[in-house]
Amino acid sequence: MDRIGVIGALAVIQKTTIPKSIWALGFVSLLMDVSSEMIHSLLPVFLVTSLGVSMLAVGLIEGAAEATALVLKVFSGVLSDWWGRRKPLAVLGYGLGALSKPLFAIAPTVGWVVTARLIDRVGKGIRGAPRDALVADLAPPGMRGAAFGLRQSLDTVGAFLGPLLAMGLMLLWANDFRAVFWVAVIPATLCVALLLVGVQEPERAASAMRTNPIRRENLRRLGGAYWWVVALGAVFTLARFSEAFLVLRVQQGGLPLAWTPLVLVLMNVVFALGAYPLGKLADSTRHTTLLAWGLVVLIAADALLAFSDRGGAAWLGIALWGLHMAMTQGLLATMVADTAPADLRGTAFGMFNLVSGVALLVASGLAGLLWDRLGASATFGAGILFATLALAGVLVQSARHGRAPKPPVPQGCGSGPERAP
Repeated sequence: MDRIGVIGALAVIQKTTIPKSIWALGFVSLLMDVSSEMIHSLLPVFLVTSLGVSMLAVGLIEGAAEATALVLKVFSGVLSDWWGRRKPLAVLGYGLGALSKPLFAIAPTVGWVVTARLIDRVGKGIRGAPRDALVADLAPPGMRGAAFGLRQSLDTVGAFLGPLLAMGLMLLWANDFRAVFWVAVIPATLCVALLLVGVQEPERAASAMRTNPIRRENLRRLGGAYWWVVALGAVFTLARFSEAFLVLRVQQGGLPLAWTPLVLVLMNVVFALGAYPLGKLADSTRHTTLLAWGLVVLIAADALLAFSDRGGAAWLGIALWGLHMAMTQGLLATMVADTAPADLRGTAFGMFNLVSGVALLVASGLAGLLWDRLGASATFGAGILFATLALAGVLVQSARHGRAPKPPVPQGCGSGPERAP
């Protein structure tokens, strides 16, 4: 199914129930992902083949960049709760992402690339938690999983259109990395413009008191159900290191440079097609069941990629990686929103991503070190180990409690009966 078909089908299904601003946020994410993935799908190969960096360095660069984004989300999330405004922080974050894109095109050394990558991820860190909290604020009662799934699906459409465009331009322009990086500036600029004019933040009560979200009494309101989700997300992240290693795996198997974006295209096509229906399923299905199956899929993907770097086994592993993302990413966001009070959602997403950011730095560094010392199979073998540990945790939680602890009753806009994960 092509992009128009995916988006058209979603429009027919949800046009009367999901607010226009959530659709706009989805297309904002789509445009930024087109821009970012045009660069990121080529960046690992550019670093290794053009700038001569090691696999360990790639892992550390990717881990540091993504961890920077995730750690910053805690501060922007807290600020959005205290301020009572989420859109201005989202605009700042997407604006920084757009400003970073020309730096990739002019970068003469690894230092410039690292600087551009960090600026880009700082922008992501600033916008991430406020944007996710804004989706939760805007979503109708009982439609939170569908809303997160829709935004994730549109985001992921951009994540496979970007690599497709990069691949076509690489073939057209004889592997001119920098020319492709310049083209990526265009969708990033359009993204910021759409956010400014297309997203309306819901009004908050003028009488609402501003309190420090990270005061001890407020943090106590993030109960056991929420912190279980945080711990689970950290182990998930250890099992799912940077997708840069998927690109490098098949490039190691002989895939030509111009065709390496196909890796992220395949992964994100599967992700995009699955994110919305699986997100909607999360509104009516026990969360731990979906999480467990998502981890089984990840274990299968790692096993295939540990076994082979080419042919059907490797490409099936990449497709299963995308299916795992579709099954778990929107679901984890839904679980955070379900287990946090409405007035602390920004803080809750920020704390969740802080812990996940540290885990991602460790995971990507470890993946690169294992690759350099023991080979690619060891990297994916470690992924199997961590995914198995996460699966055991999910199964134990499910067996002990039947359901996770009941979340706190949300306060503020959008409150109502909530279902535990």
